[in-house]
Amino acid sequence: MLIDSTLREGEQLYRAYYDLAAKRRVIDLLARTGVEEIEAGWAGQEDLPEVLAHARKTAPKAAISVWVPCRSPDPDAFPLALADRVNIGVPASEAHREKRLNLDRAGLLGRITSVVSAWRLAGATYVSVGLEDVSRADLPFALEAGRTALGAGASRVRLADTTGILTPAETARLVRLFKQTLACDLAVHCHNDFGMATANALAALESGADYADATVLGAGERAGIAALEEIAAFLVLRRGGAAYDLSMIKALCGLVSKRADIAIARTKPVVGADIFACETGLHQHGLACDAALFEPYPPEAVRAARKSGLGKKSGRAAVRLAAKRLGAQVSEAGLPDLTRRVRLLSASLKRPLTEAETLCLATEGAAPTGRRQCRDSAEDGRKTGPDRR
Repeated sequence: MLIDSTLREGEQLYRAYYDLAAKRRVIDLLARTGVEEIEAGWAGQEDLPEVLAHARKTAPKAAISVWVPCRSPDPDAFPLALADRVNIGVPASEAHREKRLNLDRAGLLGRITSVVSAWRLAGATYVSVGLEDVSRADLPFALEAGRTALGAGASRVRLADTTGILTPAETARLVRLFKQTLACDLAVHCHNDFGMATANALAALESGADYADATVLGAGERAGIAALEEIAAFLVLRRGGAAYDLSMIKALCGLVSKRADIAIARTKPVVGADIFACETGLHQHGLACDAALFEPYPPEAVRAARKSGLGKKSGRAAVRLAAKRLGAQVSEAGLPDLTRRVRLLSASLKRPLTEAETLCLATEGAAPTGRRQCRDSAEDGRKTGPDRR
């Protein structure tokens, strides 16, 4: 199950700003995607009441949660009646506990008890306690902190790899330890400082975690956290059973890309523009035989489309297929020379050829003006770039 934190962790990204209209749109798309929980912000945000009210109306099937610090409730900072869950952050490691809260171990356990109890008395029916920096914490004490939270009335413990230092195997061991020890819902919050966040989140879910935090495009502090689009796609397309609507993913990522100033790399998993593009001869031939030979899932599953182009890496089979698709008649005897000319022109342009350029080369010599047309087409290509259809 996924906890989307785009409007909490994701908005903490440097230079990420969402106005109320954008937040409402994010919530609308998340609701249609089908995530189980939306962490809609943090206590003290000026527009939090409006955001929560919209979430309650638009995402009735999702639990709506808000992050709060390890302090007693402040009615003016958080409209509790509009949220289903409260996510409390608690420093678990020695360094965080001492330097941020100036508390010893007994003091922190006492703080957890008093704060969780206060939220329950205030009317919170589901309290989640996040153990921050648990990946660098003393594990026996972290487990004791979890037991203390449950004893005070918490429903969930959330394990935060705050600095993104864990591997999938380490994450799996940590999850199994807490799951075997604590009788409660267990969540993970995996940062991406070493590029492990999505893999760690999936390892956690497969090791017994009930929830994993994620954000659209993995937005968050520093290198961000696990990417919602990658986890959702994997759970739907590889594991089966998950009911996330992947048709919403492109719109979500486009919105967050704009609002959080995150460029979407053309090779970005799930949503990159070129993840189903192919130029190499071996792969083009394999795709023509059976697309599943080189694709983990059909592009239509994520609203993408295949794209191919001839270039300096293309072989005879790819050239033959392209000529046939474009309606050009190329003999087997002429195929080697055409392949050579395709490679030379592509190398000179430093990109794959457009369909017009390919057709021009394939029909060169068929008419007196053919060679001149090819040169003009290449010149146009240098100015405008390849056809991106």
